[in-house]
Amino acid sequence: MINEASYWITLAHLPDWGNSKINNLIIKFHHNYQISIDEFFNLDEQVWRKEYELEEKQIIDLKKAKSEITNNSFIAESLLNQGFEIIPITLPEYSQTLKSNLKSKYSPPILYIKGNKSILNEESIAIVGSRDASKNALLFTDNIAKKASIESKTIVSGFAKGVDKKALDSAISYHCNSVIVLPQGIMTFTSGYKDYYKQVVDGELLILSTFFPKLPWKVELAMARNPIIYGLADEIYVAESSEKGGTWSGVIDGLKKNRRVFVRIPEANEKNANNILIEKGAIPVDINGIETQANLKLDDDNSNIQTSIF
Repeated sequence: MINEASYWITLAHLPDWGNSKINNLIIKFHHNYQISIDEFFNLDEQVWRKEYELEEKQIIDLKKAKSEITNNSFIAESLLNQGFEIIPITLPEYSQTLKSNLKSKYSPPILYIKGNKSILNEESIAIVGSRDASKNALLFTDNIAKKASIESKTIVSGFAKGVDKKALDSAISYHCNSVIVLPQGIMTFTSGYKDYYKQVVDGELLILSTFFPKLPWKVELAMARNPIIYGLADEIYVAESSEKGGTWSGVIDGLKKNRRVFVRIPEANEKNANNILIEKGAIPVDINGIETQANLKLDDDNSNIQTSIF
């Protein structure tokens, strides 16, 4: 198991390859040729060249990666001994929702997890919004978490301050299953495992990362983490959004893909982009997450959008 895990870690983090190229290679050896990952790595480079049609640069990359397998075996052993799991995209435990939403082009080749992995294939929602969330946004987040608990849906969040953290706290208070998607390697979330030990042990919380296990938190990882949050969710609830940043870009992308995106109707004095997202096709909901019809009207100077409900 450790040996296989070390190969998966090596393949998943090939420099400059990207998920699409890695997943296409996985499809070839796993589905087309039906061999294991360690068998693939031990093929002769002539086989890589002729049967797998790999370019010379790719072959060089793979040969160089093979030299990292020994080091990665120590990481794999440490991960498994500490109760972490590695779930390759080839396994049925891998989130089918993530596969469906991100396709092979963007789905991470492996998931690093700790906790109840069955949560990955439960019906799920993401609650997203600003770090500097308003009282209304936080109230909405709590109401959606309560609603999810009643409907037995898992809550996915990113462990940022504001809406993300409120979503997690509310999920825990309502005993609703939840997923934390980390913006860092799973081995660096040390304090988090202490804080949420009970929820992990009780099977109510899954901690997940797609990054190299020892990577510390970085801004770019936080941005790269956002598509995973949206991808793991069957539905997206937006508490509050500006016209830029991770929430905005994630919602716009979701709307382009015809995802079910619900946006809280803001009060008249709120300054956010919620109404704009509703204009672009998001489903308007009230403070309790109940769908409603919204009549959007521009004011006299055509700059501020106001909402009336009928």
